[in-house]
Amino acid sequence: MTDSLSLTVKDLRESPRRPGRYLLSLGDGQQLLVGVAVLADTGATRPGAVITPSALEQLRHEHVITELADRALDALARGRRTRRELELRLRKREATPSQIREALDRLEHGGLLSDEAVVQAEAAARLRRGEAPTRVKQQLRRKGVSGALMLAAEIRARFLAYFEKNGHAIRPSSALVPSDDPTLLFTNAGMVQFKKVFLGMEEAPDGNRRATTSQKCVRAGGKHNDLEQVGHTARHHTFFEMLGNFSFGDYFKRDAIKFAWEFITEDLKIPREHLRVTVFHEDDEARQLWKEVANVPENRIYGLGAKDNFWQMADTGPCGPCTEIYVDLAKMAADWAFPAGATGEWTNTELEEYSQDAFVEGAEAGRFLEIWNLVFMQFDRQADGTLVPLPKPSVDTGAGLERIAAVMQGVTNNFHTDGFRPLITKVEDVVGIAYPYRPGVGLGMAYDKSGKEIDPASFRVLADHARAVGFLLADGVFPSNEGRGYVLRRILRRAVRHAWLLGRREPTLVHVVETLIETMRDVYPELHVRRKHILETTRAEEERFLATIDAGMSRFDELAPEGSTQGSSKLRGTVSGEDAFRLYDTFGFPIDLTELMARERGYLVDISGFEQALAAQRKQSQEERKSKQITVNNDDFADPTQWTHDQQHAEGMGRFVGYDVIEVETLVTAVRHLADGRVAVMLRESPFYAESGGQVSDQGSITGEGWSVVVNEVRKVDGRIAAIGTPAGEITFGRAHAAVPRDRRKDTERHHTATHLLHAALRKVLGEHVHQAGSLVAPDRLRFDFTHHGPVTVEQMAAIEADVNAGVWASAAVTIQEESYNAAVSRGAMALFGEKYGDVVRVVEIPGLSVELCGGTHVRNTAEIGLVRIVSESGVAAGVRRIEAVSGPRAFQFMADRERALLQVASRLKVPMSGMTSGAEQIEKKLDAILDERKQLEKRLDEVMRGGAQGGGLAQQLAESAADLAGTRFVAARVDVSDVKALQALGDAVREALGSGVAVLGAVLADGKGALLAVATDDARDRGLRADIVVRDVAATVGGRGGGKPHMAQAGVDAAQVDTALAAVGDVMSKLTAAG
Repeated sequence: MTDSLSLTVKDLRESPRRPGRYLLSLGDGQQLLVGVAVLADTGATRPGAVITPSALEQLRHEHVITELADRALDALARGRRTRRELELRLRKREATPSQIREALDRLEHGGLLSDEAVVQAEAAARLRRGEAPTRVKQQLRRKGVSGALMLAAEIRARFLAYFEKNGHAIRPSSALVPSDDPTLLFTNAGMVQFKKVFLGMEEAPDGNRRATTSQKCVRAGGKHNDLEQVGHTARHHTFFEMLGNFSFGDYFKRDAIKFAWEFITEDLKIPREHLRVTVFHEDDEARQLWKEVANVPENRIYGLGAKDNFWQMADTGPCGPCTEIYVDLAKMAADWAFPAGATGEWTNTELEEYSQDAFVEGAEAGRFLEIWNLVFMQFDRQADGTLVPLPKPSVDTGAGLERIAAVMQGVTNNFHTDGFRPLITKVEDVVGIAYPYRPGVGLGMAYDKSGKEIDPASFRVLADHARAVGFLLADGVFPSNEGRGYVLRRILRRAVRHAWLLGRREPTLVHVVETLIETMRDVYPELHVRRKHILETTRAEEERFLATIDAGMSRFDELAPEGSTQGSSKLRGTVSGEDAFRLYDTFGFPIDLTELMARERGYLVDISGFEQALAAQRKQSQEERKSKQITVNNDDFADPTQWTHDQQHAEGMGRFVGYDVIEVETLVTAVRHLADGRVAVMLRESPFYAESGGQVSDQGSITGEGWSVVVNEVRKVDGRIAAIGTPAGEITFGRAHAAVPRDRRKDTERHHTATHLLHAALRKVLGEHVHQAGSLVAPDRLRFDFTHHGPVTVEQMAAIEADVNAGVWASAAVTIQEESYNAAVSRGAMALFGEKYGDVVRVVEIPGLSVELCGGTHVRNTAEIGLVRIVSESGVAAGVRRIEAVSGPRAFQFMADRERALLQVASRLKVPMSGMTSGAEQIEKKLDAILDERKQLEKRLDEVMRGGAQGGGLAQQLAESAADLAGTRFVAARVDVSDVKALQALGDAVREALGSGVAVLGAVLADGKGALLAVATDDARDRGLRADIVVRDVAATVGGRGGGKPHMAQAGVDAAQVDTALAAVGDVMSKLTAAG
């Protein structure tokens, strides 16, 4: 029997010999080597964690499989060529046949036992045995595999290990959402997490002035937006990894060049003769260092202009020259081929050296591939353009992992490296079509099951977008219609459209994302931790867009009927630009999808008209964004030159003391007058909380001698608190009294602690997949966004609310302490995805209920919350739900308002409320009876309008009153209906009774608003008499607006103008008939 000690985690650390593996020490002395995924599955994520017997069994099983897989890789590297040989080798271990199969299946799934990987491993063994590299490479080329041997994982590991050996601290990749840079949509380079260090606003992490990273990056919006190029080129990606090394005022050009050259030529063993270098044409120092340090010949160093080789963060600020390293793919890639018709010096592979013009031409054509950019930050550009040398020059370098992998694996296209191969293979499996690439041969044409030629770019789009979608969802970005969420939604929908082009009409990307998680979860464990959420959100978004496409297809069928090779006389075989734009704007149809479907039916698309409509919408959106911009820009607000300081008390100014007090006697240390008439004040000690972590800013007052400020906003400026508000009197330096209203702060604290209880209750009731996706903590309410698919049921909502209030009534003390980030997370503290935390964090704990990293203000005891009531639950995006709730006095007021409303309803229904339960039941019964009666009345009304069994109904009467205009019957009549639904039902009935023609009905509805409804039969629509055009033109005669579909459309008009509009129907019909 296993004792309790053996089921406790004693120690957990990463294996020094096996990156991505963890050594788990148990209390009985066992040591297990496992991957991070199983740690999360079993809860063995921190010392002291209790392991259940079933979890221990799972860990032991994983240990066996991990060791077998590692030994198989060792055997593979020693020249074992086939899976059968590996099986025989592993049988010498104490393992069952099923365990051996599982270990090898895992390697095979990750692409490590592919034919190419096996051949490469064999080549590595032969090289170690002393065979000539040239001979090995020639034999590999004959087998369709390059002589380069490294997979992406090894390149990444080698890079980090090399720079760690040279004094660099390995820093983890930051999240794809920049934590404190509002100028960026996504992290798009390795230097982003160090931006404030480079600007001198922060110290280097841990005081180490050298760092190295492998940074997750996304470029799919803003300045770096090449989304539509992805899949059609060899190297455009939405998601990629940037390898980088950084010097914060430590080493400079000499060592940066030395490190880069040494790693490329000695670690990666790329032949020197296949490398070229560019420098800024004015940077003679860099040119000389390349010759001195790396022994690069003068004729392989090219001086280029500022466009290519000078970097700057903005119009002013840090900047400097850069130097880039290029590889000759014609000499390194087995599948290199010159573009058809290419001529000139750059196409001559017999040359050893090339002129600068030939090099530039070859680089633009892809022969010479940039793999590393070294930026030397040595100047501070002034507003007048002058360059002032920085006192401590720095280095920022970036090397694309995918590009280096292509070089090391001998391919010209990043999509044919090991980072993409498993994903493209999954696309092949799902769509049932072969991707037409063969190692050493190149890319051919793809054909669907019927033999029709298709564009293989769609395979690459799905592989690329799976990476972006998986990592963005893992880092807390959610699909939406604005900002980062909109970019993610565009990526998702672009993937759906390319799956559609491959013949898929059901979710496809989700399967590719699942493969991504399996192949990269050891390196990026967040993919596994959020696996359920990632897959469910991806599937939901795909299903939603596919449904939208289905809805849009009916509209497309109207514009370009199937079975015809030419449109109607009105369309003349062309889908108008306006209609194409409506398909794009309303149904999300990309223009190329509309073009493809139209072409299949014999129609053209007015691309020029589409682009005009799109440009008009973008212009309108830009104007709307400009009108919403805030008055004060963050960067400008932080400019110290715009503040007036009291130097005598400047030290330590802006320190927040509001955790302990809400009033303080202090000193004014800095003042700034803002353009909107308000003033910003910094105090030596400030009780005002600045908006952060979802909690809104404090409000309050600052009072001095003869002046005061009503504070209505609080901001952090370089870590210091600035209170902003409306001044009265002339503000002076010196003593001041600052105060936050007690009730406001207390209400905010109640809602913040209640938010923590709500988060814990959601995870308890709905499951561990729930994570915070956003929040608002205010004095009057709380709002909590969380990951979950589908509405929360009434029963679940009741359980959640009950659990939250149980925590309130437990009168639990709320403890707050500071500790190291690693210690806090290891004991189970919840950290928000995408949030940037320092080495020391603030931990808010409600014992037995909740532990979270949080910088907000809280009650001291949960009993202070009093009561929590959930007000609403709704969906805000695919896979994201929102709960709004109130606490304390506001919860009581919410209940009182609800009871008052219930009593009023009971009074109107004449139901006695002697008891709440019986009264509610009586109300429900009475409402059911009323609704049933309404349903019967609506049915009778419909029969009357349609004429019933006897004929002669209202619809029939209106149809019989139709006038004739050049062979087209039309009706224009005012009708008496109460709402739009009834008007539409009558319109349907009139169109049916009319048989052929157009009808326009007008009404003043029960709410006093005027309405017009137009309907058109199919034959009238084909003659150009579309309902949407008719109602638009009729409404325009009285200043109204309308629109809809060709067979039914409606408009809103002034109630007094309904009859005037109906009188204009004849003229409108005459003009449309003449135009048709």
